[in-house]
Amino acid sequence: MKKILFIVAAFVTTFASAQIKMPAPSTTQKINQDFGMGAIELTYSRPNIKGRTVLKEKSELAPLGSLWRLGANAATKIKFTDKVTIGGTELEAGTYVIYAIPGKEIWDVIINKGLNNWGSDGYKEAEDVVRVKVKAQKATNFAETFTMQFANIAAETCELHMAWAGVQVALPISTNIKDRVRAQVEKALAADAVQANTYNTAANFYYEFDKDYNKALVNITKAVEGNKEAYWMLLLKARIEKALGDKVSAKASAQKCIDIATGKNADYVTFANELIKSL
Repeated sequence: MKKILFIVAAFVTTFASAQIKMPAPSTTQKINQDFGMGAIELTYSRPNIKGRTVLKEKSELAPLGSLWRLGANAATKIKFTDKVTIGGTELEAGTYVIYAIPGKEIWDVIINKGLNNWGSDGYKEAEDVVRVKVKAQKATNFAETFTMQFANIAAETCELHMAWAGVQVALPISTNIKDRVRAQVEKALAADAVQANTYNTAANFYYEFDKDYNKALVNITKAVEGNKEAYWMLLLKARIEKALGDKVSAKASAQKCIDIATGKNADYVTFANELIKSL
């Protein structure tokens, strides 16, 4: 009898301690996106519609006119490692929570400091740091799972896209890197001894960001003088000369790039040939 009781007890103990792992109804996604001179990290849960009403008047999920956590479970968090601007307001680097109040045509997107909030529980309007209106649009594809992603990423601008069911919105985010990079460039150029790579970097900045092609040409010319075998510098020189409307010089620089890059870097040969064809 004691043996039977021991076996039963062991079975019950084993059963009770067994863990059954099930997939989460709303999966968590973390997105890391390099942006400007920093990065953005977004953490949110992704609910599925599962036949329920969504983004409608008094819908079961994310009803219009009501505060929504932009996901499920915990509040959606967004972290900036560098300053950004949203809705005309500059945000310091740090972690925030992000909410929305969906509307039929316009959404209010909210950046808030309530890091200890669970979903929308604990939300206080006084902790808002940004509240911006964005246009709701008809999505190209139906999204069963709520989806957020970064898109249209440029040096100083990007968008946070949100899509669910047949609706999508885009939150513009910007940052200022030109002034900081310009200060670095000017400091580097003021040094007693400037290397060819520094002139090349300066030329690239003036060409890509400032669109000051004359300054770009001055610097890339010095860069090429300091490293005459640098085919990548010659290609940049050709692009700058093309931007200035000097087709003859652009063609000559591109041809020098081809002559040096042949047998070393086929991509640059292709780029230079394409530039010559575009003149």
